[in-house]
Amino acid sequence: MATASARPAAIGQPGAADLVLLAIAVAAVSFSGPLVREAAAPALVIALFRNVFASAVLVPVAFTSHRDELRSLRVEREARWLAVAAAVVLTLHFATWVPSLSYTSVASAVALVSTQPIWAAVIARARGEYIPARAWGGIAVAFTGTILLSGIDFSVSARALFGDALALFGGACSAAYVTIGAEARRTLTTTVYTSVCYSITAVLLLAACLAGRLDVLHHPAKTWWVFVAITAGPQLLGHTVVNRVLRTTSATVVSVAILFEVVGATLLAWWWFGEQPPAGAYPAAVLIFAGVVTVVLAGREPAAPVD
Repeated sequence: MATASARPAAIGQPGAADLVLLAIAVAAVSFSGPLVREAAAPALVIALFRNVFASAVLVPVAFTSHRDELRSLRVEREARWLAVAAAVVLTLHFATWVPSLSYTSVASAVALVSTQPIWAAVIARARGEYIPARAWGGIAVAFTGTILLSGIDFSVSARALFGDALALFGGACSAAYVTIGAEARRTLTTTVYTSVCYSITAVLLLAACLAGRLDVLHHPAKTWWVFVAITAGPQLLGHTVVNRVLRTTSATVVSVAILFEVVGATLLAWWWFGEQPPAGAYPAAVLIFAGVVTVVLAGREPAAPVD
């Protein structure tokens, strides 16, 4: 069993190693959108197999190298339930964010799911953790950059409002996922935590796919290779590395840094599909970068007592 570690500060300055790992993770998850477009399968099915294949890689490693820690989960009820809770909110994220794209515009969905760092900060504040004013400002600047990049296109139709609500809830679930993950990683190794979380998420997504009568197995060969690529990149180098960083870096900082995925995906779509970035792409990237740097530097401020 991994030894318990102190909970990272709500806004703590990450070390150089964590910043490098975050950069790798953001670069990896940026490939998610382009790869999803290449796959001839429903998005929920793609989410299912990225978790199935990741579990197939991680579970044998966990049983081989962390057998004692896995056995201890029978006794460590809190760690076990944290991993289960993380899997539930991750499933809810996939089950709300993905369908939101069918009800509202991509721009609105991207902007609303990108509220993740705001939700992460609100959750941290609700738990009694201190969020410096400078960090709130950085979150606002980074979020403004995301809105500028995606382009606000909110509609007032009932269908679009439902999609907007799904995307907003998906952002909240994503924030809850990294928050729970940060807590679970205090006592669980990355391998054990992700093995349990991804396995349960796969089971829940399979149930969702079957309930939705989605074709799970019949896909062209190219799509199966896309499943492999999205597992190796966005899932293992992306999500799993993020979970590694959560042991020493706060969920709020991680959530803000992940906003760079929007910039990365935009640049990849330009290279991959020839989609010219919108006029606001460059100032948006600057705003996101400035916001992330502001939040990271806010970790230098001494903690103040919470009201």
